[in-house]
Amino acid sequence: MKIVVDTNVLMSGIFFGGVPGRVIEAWVNGKVTVVLSPVILEEYHRVGRVLGGRYPERAAALTPLLALLTMNATIVNAVPLAQGVSADPADDMFLAAAVESGAPAIVSGDAHLLELSGWSGISVLTPRQFVDRHLRVG
Repeated sequence: MKIVVDTNVLMSGIFFGGVPGRVIEAWVNGKVTVVLSPVILEEYHRVGRVLGGRYPERAAALTPLLALLTMNATIVNAVPLAQGVSADPADDMFLAAAVESGAPAIVSGDAHLLELSGWSGISVLTPRQFVDRHLRVG
């Protein structure tokens, strides 16, 4: 299954683990395909630098994981949406990547994105919802 992972989920998974960490593990283990665009990757790096400064003891995993994403995620050249969709314009890049790639889901904890679940057939799921619906065994 192709998914777009919002920055908050990726960074939470890298720095703190928990349920967002399980979403990252699913990608590392080949259970899902992460889709992103160059602007999403740029945001991952930007936010990662900020968090790395705040939590240097936890930042060791950041650089290797971002390198893996750069090499192994599906990167699409998502065209910006013609009209803004989210109440937060910065969130539209995740919707654009999902549309461009045909990814059926965005994993996010962002309230603005969660409100848009169902837009253009794209489900926006919290990490817990994604794990419960798509990663549970048997």
